[in-house]
Amino acid sequence: MDSPIITERLILRKFQPEDAEAMFELDSNPAVHTYLGNNPMQTMDQARDIIKSLLSQYEEHGIGRWAAIEKSSGKFIGWSGLKFMTDPINNRSHYYDVGYRFIPQFWGKGYATESAKAALEYGFTKMNMQEIVGTVSIENHASRRALEKCGLTFVEKFMWRDIPCDWLKITRTEWENMSATG
Repeated sequence: MDSPIITERLILRKFQPEDAEAMFELDSNPAVHTYLGNNPMQTMDQARDIIKSLLSQYEEHGIGRWAAIEKSSGKFIGWSGLKFMTDPINNRSHYYDVGYRFIPQFWGKGYATESAKAALEYGFTKMNMQEIVGTVSIENHASRRALEKCGLTFVEKFMWRDIPCDWLKITRTEWENMSATG
């Protein structure tokens, strides 16, 4: 991604080292980690390490999560996008995952769906991906709805770090058919 992706209400761009403070605000919030194992970030060094990891993902895999900026305010509201997953989850590895995480004041505004749709379009049209996965805690109904609005469908249940989760996916053909019908 050379230039930002602009949606109706968001700017999705690569992370930069100067985003560490905003990343800390997001990931140090206990509410953000309700469905992620309740392990919020504790230090700015952790935020800087996450940013370094994201920058590395861009170099190694040509993709990584993007900083989500609200167009109307210019505020960092969280992240969204695709990630190439190399560590095994649900006995799978080396697949593309769509995900998002937002500061609580920006929840319930449709930003997850809006940004995930942009990520899917990018993955299927710019990177020629054949399948994209989404995983979600079975208790996180809002996140699951966002994935389903984007066309992902349930495949199976699995455990991630003792958290019951759902595995959803969408293929390129399914996405093309959904896009063609509006």
